[in-house]
This record gives sequence, C-alpha cells and structure tokens, in this order.
Amino acid sequence: MSTRESRSPIEALVGVAALSALLTFLGGWALPVVVGAIVLMVMGHEFGHFITAKNSGMRVTDFFVGFGPVVWSKTIGETRYGVRALLLGGYVKVPGMSWAEEISADEEARTYRSASYPKKVIFASAGSLMHVVMAFVLAWASLSFIGLSSPSHVAIGGFTKWDGYSRNAAQLAGLHRGDQILAVNGHRVTSITSLIASVHGDAGRTLTIEVLRNGKDLEVRATPVDGRTLTIGGQPLVTGASSVGYLGVELEEMTVKDSVWSAIPGAAGVVGETLKAAVVGIGHVFTPHEFESLFHQVASPSAATNPVNQETRPESIVGVVRLAVESSHSGAASLLSILVDVNLFVGVLNMLPMLPLDGGYVAIATYERLRSRRGERYRADVNRLAPVVYAFVALLGVLFLCTLYLDIAHPVANPF
Repeated sequence: MSTRESRSPIEALVGVAALSALLTFLGGWALPVVVGAIVLMVMGHEFGHFITAKNSGMRVTDFFVGFGPVVWSKTIGETRYGVRALLLGGYVKVPGMSWAEEISADEEARTYRSASYPKKVIFASAGSLMHVVMAFVLAWASLSFIGLSSPSHVAIGGFTKWDGYSRNAAQLAGLHRGDQILAVNGHRVTSITSLIASVHGDAGRTLTIEVLRNGKDLEVRATPVDGRTLTIGGQPLVTGASSVGYLGVELEEMTVKDSVWSAIPGAAGVVGETLKAAVVGIGHVFTPHEFESLFHQVASPSAATNPVNQETRPESIVGVVRLAVESSHSGAASLLSILVDVNLFVGVLNMLPMLPLDGGYVAIATYERLRSRRGERYRADVNRLAPVVYAFVALLGVLFLCTLYLDIAHPVANPF
C-alpha cells in the first residue's frame, strides 16, 4: 500500500473543511452548498457506472471524484477509491474499454469488451440514468417538503395603510396576515384575479368571506371601501366615475406541499418536461447559428450583454454555479429546480452518440452487435473514428472556452 493510501482520512476531511471555509468566504453559505451538490451529482453519475459494472461481473480498478493530483485514495478489494484535486468530474475505470487495450488472458473475462451487449449498454448508460434518478428525487423532495406556489391558493400577505384610518376594512373585519381566503359570498376563490374582481365590484356592500386560519374554517364580514374616497401618502387610491371596492389587503399565492405519494406523479411530470426541454436545448446548442452567436458575443460586449442573447446562450460550469447560488437566495425550491435542470441536461448531453461521451460507447456497442454473427463477434476499430472524435472534442473545447469567457466577462443577469 502506498504512502498516500496509508494516510488518515482526517487529512481529506480537513481539506474539505478548509475548502468549504474558503468558498463561504468568497460567496457566502450558498457557494459551498452548490459546489457540494455538484460533487454529489458527479459521485452519483460515477456510482451508476460502478454499481452496474460490479453487478455485471466487470472488474472496477478505480473510482475517483475529480481529476489531476490525488488528494486521497484507498484501495478496498480490487478497487481504488479516491479524490483528486480538480473537482471537474470523475471516472470509474474498467479494463477493456477498447479492443486495442492489452489485457492478460486471465483477466479478459471481466473486461468491458467481453461483456454481453445488454451489460455494455446498461453500464455505459448508467451514469445518465443516475442523473434522471437524482433529478426525480430532487423534484419529489421539492414537491413534498417545500412545495410550489399555487395560483388557486390565495392568502393575505399584509395590509395597506390608508391615510386617516388606524385600521383598514380588512383589519376591522378581523382578517389576519396568513389567512387563506377560500370563498367570497359562497363563491370559491380560484385566483388572486378572481378575488380582486369580487371585491372591486362590491364597494359599500358587506361581503361574507370564508377563510382558513390555523387549520380552522372561519367566516368574517367585511365591507369594501370605495377607493375614490381613499388616499395613500396623500395620493388618491383610484379615480374615475365608477366606484371600486378595496379591503386594504396585500395578496399572495400560497406555497402548497404535495403528500409523499401524490408528489411521485408530480415529480415524474417535472422530470419528463425538463427532459424534453434538455433535448431541445442541446439540439439548439450544437447548431451553426448558436456557435456563430457565441463567437459574436465573445467579440462584441454589447452582444454579450444583450438580454435576448443572454436568455438563450449556454452556460459553463462557472455560470451554472453562479445561477445556482443566485437561485438559493429565492428559496430552496428555486435551488432544487436548478439542480434538476443541471442533472437532466448533463444526463442528456452524456448520451450523445459520440466518444468520449457515454453515448459513444452505447453507439459502438450497438454497431458491434449489429455487425456480429452467430459464433463471431465483430470488433469495431475505434481508431478509425479518431478524426471525428478529435473534431468533436475540439468542438466541445470551443464551446467550453466561449461560455467560460462569457460567464466570467459578461455574466448573465440575475433572473431571481
């Protein structure tokens, strides 16, 4: 066992603590949380490859998070687990990912290339499938424990101060902040707009308002005041020939949680819609028009700061982290939504049928399967694909450099 492997895991924990402290200093509490979430996503992706390789009987020699110099590693059984300095991805190493690799005869049976076609496809696809699973869990957790804003659930968020009134009509009626308004004169409230319409048309007439407060249904009676008679800060609330009723409440949509079970179809729906958007988005990214737009934005600051261009351009890991940190200030639901998007975007991107992405291995395994005959397995010469692979990697490199530059020099405006 090497010296590095014999070191205590405490060293790695101290390093993680120091990195977390530095990130907190640089970007507040949200930055280490987002970075940690992305590292967990990477680990989840690689765990998908790892567990399917193990279950398929393949030999796994390495399971690492990150690239570059080894920070910590430990060999357990036949697998070396560890963390490398650059947390920009991860990898699971299985011998025999190509036919050119030289492997001893006694180890050949446990290589990737010797596995059956279904096992190859499952192993290569497992990382992207894990992104779908992680996205589903995040969406389910958001619906179950945080909830979504519901237009049909209307509550009182505050009260308006009228000039010359110690209490407005809503306060005189006994309405409280946080009350959910269920019905007005027996008509169910389905939106903020419907509630406002009910009140505006009944100036001077007493309304029976059903509210939900602390789990109990209550009825209060309130009389809207004609807004033409009211002023706020010396300015008339409303003018015109017709009366407009006001209660003096600030309305807001409530956050509604699903039950643990009902959140399952809801989470599946979120994942399905986001997957569709990811497929369309990635198709847009790899068009000549998008690359032309990126080059134009790199060369022209005015184009890079154009809101229309910023809304549609892809983002680098720097932009993704910034967006996730900004979303966290709007609440946990916004952060989880961004993480769902990132998971599914990465999952779809990884399944593009081109090496070195996972989808490339699926494509090659499928091609070999189609070319094989009974008793004779076809072996694809991956070296013949080298020019295409190099061109694709160069394309990814250009995309990465352009988006990285734009995210640093001209970051997208905070949408939250």
